[in-house]
Formats: sequence, C-alpha cells, structure tokens
Amino acid sequence: MTPSQIRDAVQTLRTQGQSLREISRVLKLSRNTVRRILRTTSPAAQERQCLGVSLAYLKSAFERAQGNVVRVQQLLAAEYDLTVSYSTLTRWVREAGLRAPPVRAGEYVFGPGEEMQHDTSPHRVVLGDKTVTAQCAALVLAYSRRLFVQYYPRYTRFEAKQFLLDAARFMDGACPVCVIDNTSVMLAAGAGENALIAPEMAAFARTLGFEFRAHRVGHPDRKGRIERNFFFVETNFLPARSFTDFDDLNRQVLAWCKEVANANPKRALGMSPEAAYVIEKSYLQALPSALPPIYEVFDRVVDLNGYVSLESNRYSVAERLVGQTVTLYKYPAQVQIHHRGMAVANHARLIGQRDARSTDPTHHRIPTRASRTPQIEAQLLRDCPELEAYARALKQRGRGRSVRALRRLIEIQRTYPKEPFLAAVRQATHFGLYDLGRLEKLILQQVAGNFFALNLDPDDDA
Repeated sequence: MTPSQIRDAVQTLRTQGQSLREISRVLKLSRNTVRRILRTTSPAAQERQCLGVSLAYLKSAFERAQGNVVRVQQLLAAEYDLTVSYSTLTRWVREAGLRAPPVRAGEYVFGPGEEMQHDTSPHRVVLGDKTVTAQCAALVLAYSRRLFVQYYPRYTRFEAKQFLLDAARFMDGACPVCVIDNTSVMLAAGAGENALIAPEMAAFARTLGFEFRAHRVGHPDRKGRIERNFFFVETNFLPARSFTDFDDLNRQVLAWCKEVANANPKRALGMSPEAAYVIEKSYLQALPSALPPIYEVFDRVVDLNGYVSLESNRYSVAERLVGQTVTLYKYPAQVQIHHRGMAVANHARLIGQRDARSTDPTHHRIPTRASRTPQIEAQLLRDCPELEAYARALKQRGRGRSVRALRRLIEIQRTYPKEPFLAAVRQATHFGLYDLGRLEKLILQQVAGNFFALNLDPDDDA
C-alpha cells in the first residue's frame, strides 16, 4: 500500500474501535508509527480544507500578481495571514486551473540535406583588455548537426552575406532551405509565412542554391537545432579563453567547431556530426563554380588631412587627391580606394575599432629640413679643391655658426677674382688666419693696383 492508503487504513481501524496492538498486528506497523499517524491529521484533508477556504483569495491574488506564484505567496501571507509552501501553492494553482496546462512537446525530424538553420545571438567577449558585445552567428545542418560559428562586431546584411558564404564553403554545399527567425537583416516586411525576404538577400541565397524560410512569430523551437548550440558555445568555448581581436576570436572558434563541437558524438545521432556529415554530404546542393564577391561601395571626399572615413575609422590616400571624390570598396578583410576608375590605395580593414587610422607611409611624406651645410661646402669645393682644408678648419672654429661663416666665404669668393682669392686663402691657411675680415684684407692687398685706380703719390691731394 502507499503511505496515504496506510494512513487511511489506520484511521479506519481506529474508528472501528480497534486497539493499537490490533492495528499494529494487522497492518504490520510499529505501535509508535500507529500513534504518530493517529496524532497527525491527514495532509490531504488539511490541503483540501485550506484550498476550499482560500480558493477565492487565491484567484484574486493570482490575478493581481499577474501569474507570479512567488508574489501570490507574499500576498496571501501579508493580506490573509495564510502561510503556504511554494510547492503546495503551485499545485493549488494547477488544480484550480488558473494556469494553462503544458502542451506536449513535439519533435522535428529531418532527412539528409533537407534543411539548415541560421541564427545570431549577442555574447559578451573579452578582446585584449576590454569586454565587448559580439554578435555570434551560427549555422547548422539539421540532419548531421554539423556546426559553423563566427563572431562579428555587428551583424548587418554585409556581415550576413560574408557569414553565409563562409558557412557554405565550410559545409562544401548548402541545403535547399535555410530556416531563420523574423530578423530585419533578412526580411524586408512581414513575418512567418507572410515574410517578404529582402531582395538582395534572396538573390544572394539563390546564388548559393538555397532559399530563406522564416518561422512563425514566437516559435523559436522550429529552429531548435541552432538555438541549443548558442548555450553550448557560451558554456564550452568562451570560458577560460583569451582573444586579442576578432580575427583571433574567429580562428579559435573555427578550430573549436572542428575539434570539439563537430567531433564529439551526440546521443541523438549515435555518432559525431562529422560522421553524420559524411552521410549527408552527397545530398547537399553543390556550390557554383564562381562564388559571388562580398563588397559594398561608398563615395567619399578626401579631407584636408588626406584621409577618407569609413565605419568611424580613417584610411589614407595620396596628398594629390585632397578635396577629390573617391570610391571606396569595402571587402570583408580590406578596403580599396579608387579614383576615376583607378586603384589609388589598398588598406587592411579595421574591424571592431573606432576612431582608428590606417596610414600608408607612401601617401603622407613627412617633410624634413635637410642640412644646407653640405650644399654650401659643395659650392666651395666644386672648382677649388684647395679650399677643402680651409673650409674644414673654418667649420671647426665656427662654434655653432659654421653655416654663416661658410656663406660669408662664398660671398667673398663670388666678389673677388679667383687668383687673388685663392692666393689669399693659401696665405691665410699658412698663417692660421680664420677671421674672414682679415682674409678679405689679404685679398684687397692682392688686387691693389690691378683692379682699382689707386693714387700712389702721397703729395697729390687729388
């Protein structure tokens, strides 16, 4: 007998006037057990009595608490001085029919190559020393449950095309149907069966050999193959892993898909997803020989600093294009800049960054002021090798003013004839004279009477 039946039997025998000894002998119970049963009122009777008394209170509290049983428990205790355990209270709610009973869960069964499912989920990821919200995009084959996962800083139609193309390459084919939710990334209007797929996304899907199909609103179990995998990624991949950037994150998650998610056996399959994929591979739609390129086109005007802006980042172009309109081609991994149909710059795309710069050193040359001393020395020594020793000694004695001294020497060289100038320099070098004023006096002594009409008669007053 069950405990409730034993309890009822003890109560019945006691009502009939049987002694404790007789009840204990008949039911094969100890006398202490019989006494304890007789002292305690039946819980079912207590609950039925309590439920009958508080049913009106229960309905009122349930409506005001909007179905929150914890809040119902608090209201009954505060307003009606009725203390009921949570498990008992939830049973009362079920027996009173205040909450709709659960519906039997079904199961979707898919054949090989019949369907694939795609969805996204935001995950908190640590990149370097900063925690960011990354969009986790995943695609799974419904039959083999082979999984492909990638992360993006945001998820627009550009990233969706990039992901779907990478997923099709990873699967080496595609199923004819891809089930999605009612996201505006894929849909232009409507929802569920009435959903209108965005024309550019529908055309892209046709290129890869499949079509999108949105499930009805509030029915995420329709793509349950992919929903469960997000929890798997959060609890198995992300913990105890570090990432430097999105490229490193995607490399690691791809390795995890190959080595863990698709390699471990699944109880529902009786094998690993990789083993099931071998069966499903021949049923997939083959990819076209020429895959569509993924890019977006933007027009920008080069600013005064020689940069163009894209996604809150800046990319350099040649200085000659300042103020000109250029065309930017944004690819998944790079940014190409064209002007009048010609490529003028190519940069690695900055992903997951803001207010960053990508500068090509050949675009913006830093002006440097070259020393003019070697040029001055070259002018002096170009036709007069004997000036080398004098110019070198003049530089050593310049004490920070060597350029000014060399300029003065060039001026003297250009002012006076070559032969008197060189003779005066040889004489100054011999005696160690590096005062340019005295050098000029020596030159004047050399040219006196030859180039100037000098009066040599001291008595002539002229």
